[in-house]
Amino acid sequence: MDFRAILMGFGFALMWSSAFTTTRIIVLAAPPLTALVIRFALSAVIAVLLARALGQSFRLSRAEWRTVIIFGLCQNALYLGLNWIAMQHVEASAASIIASLMPLIVAFMGWALYSEKLRPIAVAGLIAGVIGVSIIMGVRLQHGLDVPGLILCLIGVVALTFATLAARGAGGSRNMMMIVGLQMAVGAAALLPFAAIMEAGRSVQWSWALVWSFLYTVLAPGIGATWLWFLLVNRVGAVRAATFHFLSPIFGVAIAAALLGERFGASDVIGAVIVAAGILMVQLARIPAAVPQSSDAAAARIDGRS
Repeated sequence: MDFRAILMGFGFALMWSSAFTTTRIIVLAAPPLTALVIRFALSAVIAVLLARALGQSFRLSRAEWRTVIIFGLCQNALYLGLNWIAMQHVEASAASIIASLMPLIVAFMGWALYSEKLRPIAVAGLIAGVIGVSIIMGVRLQHGLDVPGLILCLIGVVALTFATLAARGAGGSRNMMMIVGLQMAVGAAALLPFAAIMEAGRSVQWSWALVWSFLYTVLAPGIGATWLWFLLVNRVGAVRAATFHFLSPIFGVAIAAALLGERFGASDVIGAVIVAAGILMVQLARIPAAVPQSSDAAAARIDGRS
């Protein structure tokens, strides 16, 4: 992995983690589902226009449409919808820790549902993740962590996990930015009736913090991080790119503490580092070992005959 790929990975993790802090600012000032519908609609328009500028088409294969629907409903409507509702009562740092568990849950569900083998380092990573989260949440529960909000975050990350498992192998499409835009449109359409019914008449506490947080959420985590992610995947592959998720719990807690003044005690630091180590171990276990090959095989591969 070269230096440019490392910078891209750090940039992606930083933008993805910062979304929890800006989301917290948004949902404390505006109806969460209504704000999320607007965010999805704007992101969808921008992503589709970018896709068209890149020469991408609305004509998707059956597998691509399956990805659009699954991710639009599970990732956008369920995962983000539940998180935005929960974060009215749950701190940004706690939500980011729970969301960062997704690679660990994917590895566990892959073993439980698809009989995928877990290497010893992956098992150790899963155990470390459970220990790290237990340390953080155990202390926070004593300090008044909202249990219903915590449950909504957990349901959301499980929905995201199933979306990730169901859409495996759908990468590599030439219409990836179009898929991103269309899945955001699906999320907006799915949440619109709930926003209209549940949040009708709710007021907005306008401020520059709300405006800048919303614009940042649309452009950076919504479009920028997605675009950077696909560039990184094309450069180093999906498995190696996913390794950078280990930075998410550390960045998420640190950004929330710096910008929102949220709790940043010893238990948060220790727990976040343990969770990060667990994610890194699980992701490293998924990277295939290099297979030695003979000079004839290498020559055949270079020549296009392998």
